[in-house]
Amino acid sequence: MKSRTNELPQLDTLKLLTTPEQYEVITDAMMGEEGDHFIEIIDRIHATWQAMPKTYESTAKGRAALARLHYFTGGCDWWIVEKDADTDHAGQVQAFGIADLGIGYRELGYISIPELLENGAELDLYFKHQPIGELLA
Repeated sequence: MKSRTNELPQLDTLKLLTTPEQYEVITDAMMGEEGDHFIEIIDRIHATWQAMPKTYESTAKGRAALARLHYFTGGCDWWIVEKDADTDHAGQVQAFGIADLGIGYRELGYISIPELLENGAELDLYFKHQPIGELLA
């Protein structure tokens, strides 16, 4: 049954946005007692990613633009607002959002999702969209 999990298109999105370890934990949980709960999470993450604005598409919204994904590790946090407009290459390289490196302030800028994952940042499975103005306050 585990091999069937690789057939779900939503899992391609999950694999793109999570570390291999987090991906394995989620897909294993998908096969357990709470499988339906984790399938709903995977579906929500996939839908969020598909609907996420591309670079510069939310600029006019200013501080009302929504952070749609949240990553964390240690005392650091990153909130993703927009994804790369160029998705023809293999994988997502760059995103735009807010970085908080745990040194007392948050700032807007470009964020490399692969770099976050290489350094062990985890995707927050329960994050609810939030205006960047609230996160920057």
